[in-house]
Amino acid sequence: MHVVVTGSSGLVGTALVRSLATHGHDVTRLVRRTPRPGEARWNPDDGSIETAALQHADAVVHLAGASIAGRRWNDAYKQTLLETRLRGTTLIAKTIADLPDKPAVLVSASAIGYYGMHGDEALDETSPAGDDFLADLCVQWEAATAPAADAGVRVVRVRSGIVLSGHGGALKKQLPLFKFGLGGRIGSGQQWQSWISLDDEVGAIIHLLGSAVSGPVNLTAPNPVRQRDFAKAVGRAVHRPAVLPTPAFAPKLVLGAEMATNLVVTGQRVRPAVLLDDGFEFAYPTLDPALAHVLA
Repeated sequence: MHVVVTGSSGLVGTALVRSLATHGHDVTRLVRRTPRPGEARWNPDDGSIETAALQHADAVVHLAGASIAGRRWNDAYKQTLLETRLRGTTLIAKTIADLPDKPAVLVSASAIGYYGMHGDEALDETSPAGDDFLADLCVQWEAATAPAADAGVRVVRVRSGIVLSGHGGALKKQLPLFKFGLGGRIGSGQQWQSWISLDDEVGAIIHLLGSAVSGPVNLTAPNPVRQRDFAKAVGRAVHRPAVLPTPAFAPKLVLGAEMATNLVVTGQRVRPAVLLDDGFEFAYPTLDPALAHVLA
């Protein structure tokens, strides 16, 4: 299978490209810089893309976009988050739609922030969108795939939870605190954390490339946990106590109230119903083995 990947230098993209190559697939990376062998150039800012790279591809995996947690949210950065997603996704979707020989499937990134804040309510792919900034961003991000779907391409919108890896993402940022015995619950610790190991994130995307599934798919492990239990599990994994609570106001001071509320102080209890119904088998369905693996 020939797969074109955007966002290939990110945490998930790097692992995905490696796994696809290991399994014998031909991968073309779309990059903004001068391309090397096995790469092609695109630039969502000016709308340019090497269409030949997509012309005979079997599948496209679109992961590119500015980091949600890359900077404190202000009006300018929120606009950057939105525009990078809409420009890139629209360019990919419209380019695919106009090709005479289209890829069979487009797997396009989204996030469980789509659902907004629901407390203890269990959420699956049929749950409605929330009404906060992150939910609205995800709604528009997913809608930008419409040109490809309208042209008959199978479109899968993968809503990822917290991707666990010792090499990047949220967990890597937290590890130094836990290793010094300073980790613990945030606020009440009652908020849910829907997580997935990096191996299962990549495995699920590859599974979906060969599936018949279309529409939204939650990329989360089947066993979300409360944040206090997540903190305890990380403490166990690094052999340190995780008993020092962080008051809810502290992340708001560091990250800003809106960003902290969306990403840290509240959470979502998300179930991967579509993946489970489609027969995907998680390598790490529970948290302790997942952490032991990613931190090994």
